[in-house]
Amino acid sequence: MTEKIKERVIPKEDAVFRLDKNGRWYNQYGAFEHKKIITFFHSAIQRDSQGYFLEQEHGEYKEKVYFPYEDTALFVFDVILENDITLVLNTGEHIKLSPDQLFMKGDNLYMHYCGERVKFVERGLMKISKSIEEEKDLYFIRVKNKKYRIKDDKGSVQ
Repeated sequence: MTEKIKERVIPKEDAVFRLDKNGRWYNQYGAFEHKKIITFFHSAIQRDSQGYFLEQEHGEYKEKVYFPYEDTALFVFDVILENDITLVLNTGEHIKLSPDQLFMKGDNLYMHYCGERVKFVERGLMKISKSIEEEKDLYFIRVKNKKYRIKDDKGSVQ
């Protein structure tokens, strides 16, 4: 009979790290600098009904740390422009662009994905900007020769 691994849950108020509005990890000493640690943290992001967390096994127990974040915990870090436009998230997940789910909030571009909000950070925005057009203060994205209007943050068409 296997013994159930005990779970230690750390609420976000007690987390020693956080994610800023640009997808950068911080602790009490400042921004994380080591690429392997940053990549590990991003790839370990999960979500449940309580919010976003990172989980790691420590021998006889599993630690689940909910962490604070600004704006959103999901970011487009890269864009692959081929037949379809593929977004590479900070978690490492590759998802297909849904042009009808794009929206602007302030000067930022987002996409609704599976009930979550995904924000384009600078690198992702630079790459996808090749497909974005502006006409009379309205923004459009062109995908496979079809033009989609980008909504504003209230859900209306931009």
